[in-house]
Amino acid sequence: MTQERTGVATLKGNPITLIGPALKKGDQAPDFQLSKSLVESASLKDFAGKVKLISVVPSIDTGVCDAQTRRFNEEAGKLGDNVVIITVSADLPFAQARWCGAAGVDKVVMLSDYKDNNFGKSYGVLIKELALDMRAIFVVDANDTIQYVEVLGEMTEHPNYEQALAAAQALV
Repeated sequence: MTQERTGVATLKGNPITLIGPALKKGDQAPDFQLSKSLVESASLKDFAGKVKLISVVPSIDTGVCDAQTRRFNEEAGKLGDNVVIITVSADLPFAQARWCGAAGVDKVVMLSDYKDNNFGKSYGVLIKELALDMRAIFVVDANDTIQYVEVLGEMTEHPNYEQALAAAQALV
């Protein structure tokens, strides 16, 4: 039975339902299968031994998602080789690649949750009404333990970039 959480998030003030568990600091990060392309996939194990800052956006082609991804791309070089920044959205891999090319974004790993919303369900950020993932940040240590979680209460707001970056930096 899939857990549904109501009353925890909104889109422009309107309630939305999140599917999956409410993950917290100290939880083991769930594995995932996300698309790098139509034929290539990636899982948590592909980033073994690294600190992972996972930036979740509903759709890369919206203003806040665009700004969030650009900001983390800018910061990626400052975090060092032991940190990987992963952006997850439900956009098709083609759209992600097109956006990255147009935006000059080349330091974050773009992964798509379009096939089965596997990531959204296991990380508790799948929006039932939209089949998109709610804006969120997860910082996962080198042993795949979650050390920081921010799931936004309002989809259109920005995450706390400074806190997320500080959480990742503290693990290096």
